[in-house]
Amino acid sequence: MNALEPVLNDPPATTPHSELRRGAVAALPVLLGFIPFALVLGAQASQHQLTAGAVALMTGLNFGGGSELAAIELWTSPPAILVIVAMTLLINSRHLLMGATLAPCLRHLPLPKALGALFFMCDESWAMGLADARQRGGFSLCYFMGVSLSLWITWVTFTSLGTQIGPLLGDLRSYGFDMAFAAVFLVLLKGLWKGVHAALPWLFSLFTAALFYLLIPGGWYVLAGTVAGLVTAYLWAKP
Repeated sequence: MNALEPVLNDPPATTPHSELRRGAVAALPVLLGFIPFALVLGAQASQHQLTAGAVALMTGLNFGGGSELAAIELWTSPPAILVIVAMTLLINSRHLLMGATLAPCLRHLPLPKALGALFFMCDESWAMGLADARQRGGFSLCYFMGVSLSLWITWVTFTSLGTQIGPLLGDLRSYGFDMAFAAVFLVLLKGLWKGVHAALPWLFSLFTAALFYLLIPGGWYVLAGTVAGLVTAYLWAKP
């Protein structure tokens, strides 16, 4: 089975409430990586005179840490809106691939409900949702939402808190906080590993992104890696 191929069987019989709770509990270890990175992001925002309310609005509407950090790094007075929007679209382009893998799992839902689920999707909830589907024999929307909502609430809360305590603690990146986010995601990828054959789209995407990162300035490596992964997955898919 392809590592990005969703599982469409019905999951074991459960109640929506128990699945939401199971997702929230499963998200607790991931929060160890979310909280430090959220504080770093909030602290960076405070250095650009962004208020806690503005940061909460940004992180709540655009649930993507990489694009938010890039937006803050590019923030000027007045802000270069078009540049920030373009960079956000480039960095968030990976969600095209992530959303495509979840589409078969959400196809039976009404469009507003499916879009609502995708709105709260992030790298970690996507990885955890697919890993849980393979372990239990089917995709659980309530489990996915339990993970996603827990991470979203934590992210918005602690990015806002970071704007308040960041100036008191100085540069939080000097403590290595920003590495916690990447470390957690690398652990999550282990749950999706199905061997080298199934991981070829990932590896080709990584190679393409690294090549663009070294040769072309800016955030084009994100879009290039996403497109490379999509094309490779399509060509590599079994009939």
